[in-house]
Amino acid sequence: MPVSISARARRDAIVTLATTVGLASVDELSERFGVTASTIRRDLATLQEQRKLTRTFGGAMAVAVHPEASLRQRLGEHFDAKRDIARRAAETVAPGTSLFLDNGSTVAAFAHALPVDAELTVTTTSVGVVTDMADRDDVRLVMLGGEYRSLSNGFVGPLTEAALEYLTFDAAYLGADAVSPERGICEADLGQIRLKELIARRATAVYVLADSSKLAQSEFHAWTRLGGGWTLVTDDGIAPDLVERFSAVDVTVVTA
Repeated sequence: MPVSISARARRDAIVTLATTVGLASVDELSERFGVTASTIRRDLATLQEQRKLTRTFGGAMAVAVHPEASLRQRLGEHFDAKRDIARRAAETVAPGTSLFLDNGSTVAAFAHALPVDAELTVTTTSVGVVTDMADRDDVRLVMLGGEYRSLSNGFVGPLTEAALEYLTFDAAYLGADAVSPERGICEADLGQIRLKELIARRATAVYVLADSSKLAQSEFHAWTRLGGGWTLVTDDGIAPDLVERFSAVDVTVVTA
């Protein structure tokens, strides 16, 4: 017979199981702890709110070993590389074009580096980008609303996705928590990955802005594949073999 324990102890044990064993199903957890499936579902909902687990169909999985950092925390990381990437990416912007700017610290740096008097249309989900560009008379600024996500200081969700149906872009500039030639772009949240995928479909050209510390990493579990013809803008710390692997999937690598 399972030993009765407190709800808090049970939830701590669920996190430990998901971290050490992997995917945990509701039925297995219910049997292990001797509680009903509805009790386990309430536990999983609580743990997801606390960002200790990610719910899946029928169960849950552990979040990354390295929890997602907030945008404020990421702004100071690899500052020089992000600044150089932003300046290099800004060289790809033609006057009079329509751009989409993603959430993320490197894309925020890119927004700050955009050329003056270029008469751009900039659409974004990022509150930071809007704040940075609000006073620019040469930029037509479009903000996509939706559900506010504080960690990325931007919007995501069905309302954001629905607004994209009315728009297309000459170029989209995407951020990422990690980038792999084989797996693609990684984020901590499935909603963010879904949004990037939809944005890329609406853009003629797609640029991924990521410093070399993010390349070939697998910190989180939500991925979308890189599209053929995309461009990765990174710093000169990228390993030569990675350049070859990105080239093999038709992704051009540009270094700052």
